[in-house]
Amino acid sequence: MMGPRPVLVLSQNMKRESGRKVQTGNITAAKTIADIIRTCLGPRAMMKMLLDPMGGIVMTNDGNAILREIQVQHPAAKSMIEISRTQDEEVGDGTTSVIILAGEMLSVAEHFLEQQMHPTVIIGAYRKALDDMISILKKIGTPVDVNNREMMLKIIKSAINTKAINRWSDLACTIALDAVKTVEFEENGRKEIDIKKYAKVEKIPGGFSEDSCVLRGIMVNKDVTHPRMRRLIKNPRIVLLDCSLEYKKGESQTDIEITREEDFARILQMEEEYIQQICEDLMRVKPDLVITEKGISDLAQHYLMRANITAIRRVRKTDNNRIARACGARIVSRTDELREEDVGTRARLFEVKKIGDEYFAFITDCKDPKACTIILRGASKEILAEVERNLQDAMQVCRNVLIDPQLVPGGGATEMAVSHALTEKSKGMTGVEQWPYRAVAQALEVIPRTLIQNCGASTIRVLTSLRAKHTQEGSQTWGVNGETGALVDMKDLGIWEPLAVKLQTYKTAVETAVLLLRIDDIVSGHKKKGDEQSKQPAATEASQE
Repeated sequence: MMGPRPVLVLSQNMKRESGRKVQTGNITAAKTIADIIRTCLGPRAMMKMLLDPMGGIVMTNDGNAILREIQVQHPAAKSMIEISRTQDEEVGDGTTSVIILAGEMLSVAEHFLEQQMHPTVIIGAYRKALDDMISILKKIGTPVDVNNREMMLKIIKSAINTKAINRWSDLACTIALDAVKTVEFEENGRKEIDIKKYAKVEKIPGGFSEDSCVLRGIMVNKDVTHPRMRRLIKNPRIVLLDCSLEYKKGESQTDIEITREEDFARILQMEEEYIQQICEDLMRVKPDLVITEKGISDLAQHYLMRANITAIRRVRKTDNNRIARACGARIVSRTDELREEDVGTRARLFEVKKIGDEYFAFITDCKDPKACTIILRGASKEILAEVERNLQDAMQVCRNVLIDPQLVPGGGATEMAVSHALTEKSKGMTGVEQWPYRAVAQALEVIPRTLIQNCGASTIRVLTSLRAKHTQEGSQTWGVNGETGALVDMKDLGIWEPLAVKLQTYKTAVETAVLLLRIDDIVSGHKKKGDEQSKQPAATEASQE
């Protein structure tokens, strides 16, 4: 008699891995990602050169920018890349540290899994440790006076020191601080600092990096529409439109049948009258400069030129919004609704300059602008792209401090202080949980350790003496000098980080480690060629306990 036939539950082209194999796989994947960008931490950071599929080059040491370009297969590695993006969008800095920390958190858990400890026990300990870390951080944090310019520059400088632009760090710091201060906007007691919308970075290849600056106003990459219009206007009256100064065509194809010749002349005349009407509406408020997002017909240009009005056409909507914030104008959608209060008068100067071989229109010297343009000059496109990324980080750091003015010491000092506090706390714990809890404390040491490694000092010696230093009272601000690898007091070096960045880093790293430890099964469906039934895309499902 034949034995029972094996029961096929999953379809044949489904691959299922479960148990320990998955957990070790996930941990290895996370460690690999962390190893890629481990050398990008600290002031002695190395750069990475990446070729994207289009053949363009990206040279950077910004954790997020590197991982964005890498294509990975493993689902755990994908979620690691995701957290670096979250970090970048949320606080803008600490993208490298968050990955290194998450990778380390997972690799210390591997030891416990080998000893058959259940993942939920480890997760419980991690969660507990995270709560304690957050409360310790808030204790360490010191408030900062936002109006103290020197202190603010120091904070931004410590964010920039690890980047490629630390040669011009003073210039970059002032640029970042001025830009953020310009965009800062308070209404009804709520602070709004929107860097993305209102602080535009314009990259112009050529010139020296020292020529970069923040404009007290806006620059757009446009020339005036008619060669005889004025290219330099002092105290211009600016009108912003988002309608076109052309004759309206029918939406769909419109046919007109004409039987008499006069009708044709009449239709042409109507078009002209319509444009003349629009231009008269404009002239009523006596502007010097008209900027529109749409087109301007030749006839309209002629009328405007006769009235001595300069016109710029096809400006991006975002640029138009920035100009509105800078010079106090309102964007009008119909010319017949133009009123005196829609005209922007806060700019002192409008001029068109030629930089390189392109024309740029500058609206500058604004009175209390709420938007600005940052001009970056540099030798090549790659350098400019990297400088822009670094500036974005600097501005984000500045924004974080303005919104939440709390600081913690940098250079691995915070990590060591938190690690020491956790180790002390774990001594009072009973049960199995104390071991993973203590492991979190060890995992935090990865940041100072990497800093020491990257500048080529002896890791074990420096780290041991740093540990010993932190057991003493009142030495919470001691960390590693990333340039030399020596122990220093961060208060004297002036290296501070915003509390918001640190909090986000710890939360994200621990949450990710917890998430990846939870996974014990990966089911992936692979579509075979010519297999028409499984048209569904491959789904990767993680069954959670």
